[in-house]
Amino acid sequence: MFRCGIAYPRCRWIVPLLLLFAIIFDIIAIAATSGWVEDEDAKSDYASMWERCRGKEKWTCTSLMEFSWAQAVAALMIIGLLILIVAFIISCVALCCTLNMTLLPLIAILLIIVVILQVIALIIYPVKFNEMIFEGNYYYTWAYGFGWGATILCIGCAVLFCCLPRYEDELTGLAKTKYIYSSA
Repeated sequence: MFRCGIAYPRCRWIVPLLLLFAIIFDIIAIAATSGWVEDEDAKSDYASMWERCRGKEKWTCTSLMEFSWAQAVAALMIIGLLILIVAFIISCVALCCTLNMTLLPLIAILLIIVVILQVIALIIYPVKFNEMIFEGNYYYTWAYGFGWGATILCIGCAVLFCCLPRYEDELTGLAKTKYIYSSA
C-alpha cells in the first residue's frame, strides 16, 4: 500500500527551519571576506561587501565604506538580517511552542520587508560596483549568491506564512488527511 498526502503538521517545524537557513545564508553573505566579485582570472582583483583588494603577490585593500552606496548596501543587508532574526524568533513562538495563527501574517509582513531591503541591496551593489570599475570582466561569486539564496528563501516563506492561516485544522492535526494518491 502506498499513500501520498500532505502532512501539514510538519510545516510547523519546516518553515522555521527554512528561516534558519535564510539567516545562515545571510550571515555567510555579509561576513564573506573572499569577495562578492572577482575578476575573470581570480588572481588580481576581488571585492567583498566591505572592501576591494587588488594585486598579484602583494595585495592592497581599500575600504568600500568610503562610498555611500556601499554603506547603503551594508546597512540594508544588516537591517534585513536583523528583521529576519526577529521573524525567525516569532515563527518559533507561533509554530513550535504553541500554534498561534494570529502571528503568521505579521511574520509574512516582516519577511516581505526583508525581501524588499535585500533586493534593493543586491541590485545596488553590482550596478554601482560596475560603475566604479572600467576594465576587465568580473564574476559574482558564491558569497553574493548566498545573499540571493537568503532572499529567495524569504520570498517562499512569506508566501507560506500568508497561506498557512487557511489550514489551521490541518496544522493542528484535527482535519482528516487528504490523500493525493492512493493505490489499492
